[in-house]
Amino acid sequence: MLSGRRLDLLEPSPLDIEITDIAHGLARVARWNGQTKGAHAFSVAQHSVLVERLVAELSPRLSREARLMALLHDAPEYVVGDLISPFKAAVGINYKALEERLQAAIHLRFGLPAHIPAALKTLFKRADHISAYYEATQLAGFEEAEARRLFGAPPKALKTPRLAPQATAEAQDLFLGRFKRLYAQ
Repeated sequence: MLSGRRLDLLEPSPLDIEITDIAHGLARVARWNGQTKGAHAFSVAQHSVLVERLVAELSPRLSREARLMALLHDAPEYVVGDLISPFKAAVGINYKALEERLQAAIHLRFGLPAHIPAALKTLFKRADHISAYYEATQLAGFEEAEARRLFGAPPKALKTPRLAPQATAEAQDLFLGRFKRLYAQ
């Protein structure tokens, strides 16, 4: 990692996890395999901030800890990338287990429970689908009907975000800033 840490992907240690490495990596991983409108890719860093904000809007009484877990929901992608589920299955290893070990190490590094409670996982997945709907319709060229069919329609009460892909440095700063505000509370 750029921090100088050496991360063992098969046995990740929380001691080898640095938020700057996570932010750096996520800002450089493109959602939609980079197939989005604009001069820059919409990054996993931007997506993560959006999901955390949607989670907070869907469930305003969530703890700081739960919101931090939402922000970090895709954190393993800083080293393994953003692969679609069918490809993960085709890789031939237990990819999900690898991601879960890395997620647990990330959580432990920042004082969070190693495993996300089932109710929060459900909430995060809902916010992830809402984010995918907005990303698909605003950035990836999907018609609203197709996005509704694939991801479901967002609740009408939610404020529709205006999405704009950011330069890598801006996306990295956005993610780091959000992390610092949540972690410091």
